[in-house]
Parts: sequence; structure tokens; C-alpha cells
Amino acid sequence: MKKILITGKGSYIGTSVENWLLKTPGVYQVDTVDMKDDNWKTVSFSGYDVVFHVAGIAHVSADPKMKELYFSVNRDLAIETAKKARAEGVKQFIFMSSIIVYGNSARVGKEKWISFDTKEQPADFYGQSKLEAERGMLPLETESFKVAVIRPPMIYGKGSKGNYRRLSSLARKAPIFPNIKNCRSMLHIDNLCEFVRLLIEHEGSGIFYPQNREYVATSEMVRVIAACHNKKLHLTGIFNPAIRVCGRFAGIMNKVFGNMAYEKEMSKYWEYQYCVVDFEESIRRTEG
Repeated sequence: MKKILITGKGSYIGTSVENWLLKTPGVYQVDTVDMKDDNWKTVSFSGYDVVFHVAGIAHVSADPKMKELYFSVNRDLAIETAKKARAEGVKQFIFMSSIIVYGNSARVGKEKWISFDTKEQPADFYGQSKLEAERGMLPLETESFKVAVIRPPMIYGKGSKGNYRRLSSLARKAPIFPNIKNCRSMLHIDNLCEFVRLLIEHEGSGIFYPQNREYVATSEMVRVIAACHNKKLHLTGIFNPAIRVCGRFAGIMNKVFGNMAYEKEMSKYWEYQYCVVDFEESIRRTEG
């Protein structure tokens, strides 16, 4: 039985992974620890095979007043946790980073393909804090202490927050939606959970880029969401010129309709066995 400690009690990803692993009785022991104060420092990591670090501040604010807090939590706390894990004999440390280390989405109408050769270029202190955390923990790896960094694209699933929830609400209410042909990498929570499970089983180390098998266009995603609620949504290109113009000035337009995708070759771990749901089924599970 493998013993896993999840740092970030109550988090969406941490709770999802915990429930996923415990679906198979007798294979994993999963414990969680709250990182909101310093009490975690008194918790012994000794005896755990894996520490899965998900504690952090989400990408929700660009307020300069938050910069110090972002670096304190997303970078310093992560590195300190990795050092404690190594010192206390943990075999594998898994860190949740983000695709945001490559910057923001491309402007509406422009392409942004990320390959193994693409250089990290964070556009804000959220992305920079994640990248600096990676750079602080990867050198800690030894033969007996593996460090794995996951750089997922947008994660969605039942109970998730952020842009998906807003689009879901819009899909259920709006009669029409812009038909912009964009391309995005996304990752359903079940596919992420299975990826983490396989990463634990294979004792993987290095940087990983999991994504769904299918790329996603925002308009198609909204159409499928609407269909899950037996609602017919009309897609139209009438707003496209205005959206492209707004994309030059309004970052939110690029978040929704811009392009940002990993090349498929980057994500072919274990022949995509971690993709346990396809795109349409993932939307049904999320909306169900």
C-alpha cells in the first residue's frame, strides 16, 4: 500500500485526487494536511511514499498588493514543503504548477502553440511564482527523491470554479453565442486524477503536460454544455469582428476566445491512458 500525503486540505484538486485514489480499497492510504498556518511544520512526513503539493493561491487577482503573498505561498511554501519531504525520507514529491508559466493566451485570431522548445515567459506574478517554485524544487531531486512538476492547462469538472462556471451559466441562459474558431488545451478533473495516479504508480519525475485528447473551441464547449440542459444554442459569427477588436484591449476576451494549446506530442504519457473520459462525456459529467 502506498501512503500519500496531500498538502492543501479541502482544495478542489486535492479532494478530487483523494477521492479518486480511494475508489480502489487497499491500494492507497491518503492523508491531508492544512497549510493555512504553520502547524503543518509539526506534522511528520516520515513514512509517506508521496507528497502531493496542491496548496497555493489561485490565479484570481492581479492586484500588485497581492504580489508578496503570491510568492510567499506559491513559491516559498512549496519549496519549503519539498525540502521537508526530502529531509524526512519521502520518495516522490508532486507539484501542481500551471500552463500559465508560458504567459497568457494569444490574442483573438492569433495562434499560440506550446512545444518542448517554447521558453517560459510568465505574464504576471502568479505565473512567475509558479515558475520560481519549480526552479527551486527540481534541483532537490536525488536518486531516492523524485520531483514531478505538472503544468496543466485549464482544469474543469463538477464543482470547479473559474471561467468554466461562468461559461456554463452563460450557455444555459444565452440564446446565441459567438462562433469563434479558437483552439485550447483543457484537462477534465477525472483525467487529471488518473494522471496523478499513474504518475505515482510509475514513480515519475520531471515536468509533465497532461491534457485531454481533444483540443477545445470555446463555442463548441458552450454548445455541448447547452445541449446537456436540452437547450438549443445558436452560434453566430456576427460578433466576431468586434470581439477581435476588443481582444486588442480587453484581456478577458483573449481568455475566453484566444488560443493556447500544448502540442499533442508533449502529452503522450502512457499512450494517453490517463484520458479516461472524452470531451463530450467530460462535459456531461461536469454538468450532470
